[in-house]
Amino acid sequence: MAPRIKSAAIITKIGSSEAEAAASRVAKLLDASKVKVYSVLPLKVGGTTSVDQQELKGVKIDIVFAIGGDGTTLRAFRTIPGKAPLFSINSGGHRGILSEADTDAIDEAVGTILAGKYFYDSRTRIQAFSGRTAFPPALNDILVTRVSLTRTPLVSIRLMGDEIKQRMDGIVVSTPTGSTGHSFSIGGPVLHEGMSCLILSPIASVNRMPQLVIPVEEITIQSTYESHLIIDGQETFKVEADEPIKISRYADDATFLRLQKKGMRQLAKLGFSKLGF
Repeated sequence: MAPRIKSAAIITKIGSSEAEAAASRVAKLLDASKVKVYSVLPLKVGGTTSVDQQELKGVKIDIVFAIGGDGTTLRAFRTIPGKAPLFSINSGGHRGILSEADTDAIDEAVGTILAGKYFYDSRTRIQAFSGRTAFPPALNDILVTRVSLTRTPLVSIRLMGDEIKQRMDGIVVSTPTGSTGHSFSIGGPVLHEGMSCLILSPIASVNRMPQLVIPVEEITIQSTYESHLIIDGQETFKVEADEPIKISRYADDATFLRLQKKGMRQLAKLGFSKLGF
């Protein structure tokens, strides 16, 4: 039997009335079981304690409910403290690949969690560094791409003792969880989320550099022109020309709280379940 839930936080898709209504339902169910509930601003729910992102990191949390689409889940993992487990509820998301339940199953899902019938699912995260700057961790991917649309940079990629130099628009470094994201959209493979590896997907390389699946080891990327560094498609930073960008495994894996064991769960969300997977 899993540990009893004593405290919880709720993060929702910003500006979504549907997600806020779902949050209110979750909060009432938790409150009825004497669970301390925090709502992360700008969300405000009756019967909960409102906190901002920085305050949340100083609070002991047993579970975080992320209510919205995959974007909400990705944002939540950059907000929650340490290794706090997250339960993702799809509310208004397009595919909800990262989600465990939809809004119509909230009562059943919360009841199952409160009964302790759940397990943890750990996922690799990665983090980029440039000079003294440590960028936020990424659950899906880190994209390094050119700022100027009129100049194609020479990109150096150093990994596992080798160096590759190619002219290209940029490169995506994806985790197995992120294999259904940006990497997939440019022809990358879908990997089982529990694997320990990374995908390197070049964007418009002049000499058609192949996509690579490599062990989780440090990667250094350097571009001859100014670059944008984009975390999970949500946060953008500028990196100067010739400034090395080091990407390595983040200290804390992302931990999902799950109710049912599934094989390649992404395939069903991508619409391939009827093919027998």
